[in-house]
Amino acid sequence: MTEPVLHLYDLGPEVTAFSTTRHGGVGTGNYASFNINYYCGDREEDIVANRKALCQLLGIDAGCLVYPHQTHGDAVAIIDRQWMAECPQVLSAELGPKGCLEGIDAVMTNLKGVCIGVSTADCIPILLYDGAHHACCAVHAGWRGTVKRIVQKAVKAMASTYGSCPQQLRAVIGPGISLESFEVGDEVYEQFAQAGFDMARMARKYEKWHIDLWVCNKQQLMEAGVPETGIHVAGICTYIHHDDFFSARRLGINSGRIFSGIMLER
Repeated sequence: MTEPVLHLYDLGPEVTAFSTTRHGGVGTGNYASFNINYYCGDREEDIVANRKALCQLLGIDAGCLVYPHQTHGDAVAIIDRQWMAECPQVLSAELGPKGCLEGIDAVMTNLKGVCIGVSTADCIPILLYDGAHHACCAVHAGWRGTVKRIVQKAVKAMASTYGSCPQQLRAVIGPGISLESFEVGDEVYEQFAQAGFDMARMARKYEKWHIDLWVCNKQQLMEAGVPETGIHVAGICTYIHHDDFFSARRLGINSGRIFSGIMLER
């Protein structure tokens, strides 16, 4: 077991934000070597070992590592003290988060020392931080979630729950598939067009249509009021850099997932 290697983001001195890489951990094959996602076919004993390693690196108990079972929807869950008390499954490293956050694609919290996050392998992870109210959110935006404008719904949820002002938010758009690698059929292009996206800006046609999910989500953040200067785009294409970050399009769906997490410091 080697320590997990994290790709870190600078959102401020009182918050830790990161995406895991494929380096460190104990996984093998297309799960090599660091995966903590329970829903992609990996060996449970490897997931448990990797979860423990990440918790040790972050300095938290196993029950403070929280992530959902995503279904490409737009539901946002609040991780508060009541949720932590009513969902004891997360207190076990062996059970992990199964059954606690079914059908959720964004999680937010203002609890210190609780690491929330989302899993991706070409989809777009987005981390939001409100330094004024010391709250954060992790968003999974695949193409379906992007069409449903999940990141804008997450910004609104933070505003209604914590009083977050969009103009004060800082955001990270983490590793995901790039326009050059994200080839889609006409039916996917039409869903974006019918949802009102500026396709001249967000799509390009080679032999088939390609869509820029980074730009789509950055534009949504800006429309929601987040200043462009507060948005960091990692610019890492998972399809191209599949040796360092998991890519379902390159490795198949039976492969590991990147975990993009954010944690308010104690």
